[in-house]
Amino acid sequence: MGFVTGRVLLVRHGETTWNRAGRIQGWADASLTGEGREQARAVGAHLVETHDVDRLVVSDLKRTLETADALGEAGLGIELERARAWRERNFGELQGLTRTAIASRHPEYHRGGSLLSVRSVEGGESLSAFETRVREGWERLVDGLGGSETVAVVTHGGPIRAVLAEVAGRDLATLASAFSPSNCGVTEIDVSASEAEVLVQDDTDHLPAR
Repeated sequence: MGFVTGRVLLVRHGETTWNRAGRIQGWADASLTGEGREQARAVGAHLVETHDVDRLVVSDLKRTLETADALGEAGLGIELERARAWRERNFGELQGLTRTAIASRHPEYHRGGSLLSVRSVEGGESLSAFETRVREGWERLVDGLGGSETVAVVTHGGPIRAVLAEVAGRDLATLASAFSPSNCGVTEIDVSASEAEVLVQDDTDHLPAR
């Protein structure tokens, strides 16, 4: 791939109360469960052991900030940088609903599919606007990478899939329907002057057994 100028570690937040209840979160705030905090401490210890992390970029929603706090408890002593670009997609009127409730109200939303692939949501963010926001955040991050710098980004399932689609040149809606990142899974991307390469997708070996 050529000379590597940086590495990006995309980390999804720990399990939340709404994850456990099957409710759609988007921009709504839910706290981590006890298991979610345990997951976050485990991924923090993993990052400390396996990488020299230089920067910590965090979505400014409650569940990602709580995850970042747990990373600090595990020894990742880096001041976090809040970044709105790494928020989950705003799902508008669907936020707080379960997939079952959504399917009953909106038959066009397939229960087994990904809501991320829905093109528009009443009161929320269009798929196009979401993709643009995350792509611009990704480009700013990559442009700011120093030589051999490693940046950990604590974010959400939607942005992780958006970055993977951007790097692979794939359609986001298609990718989203086939793949959903795990809570506190790690996706590792190497970035050179000319391209980005996914080295690891959604590694969960560091997490406690459920």
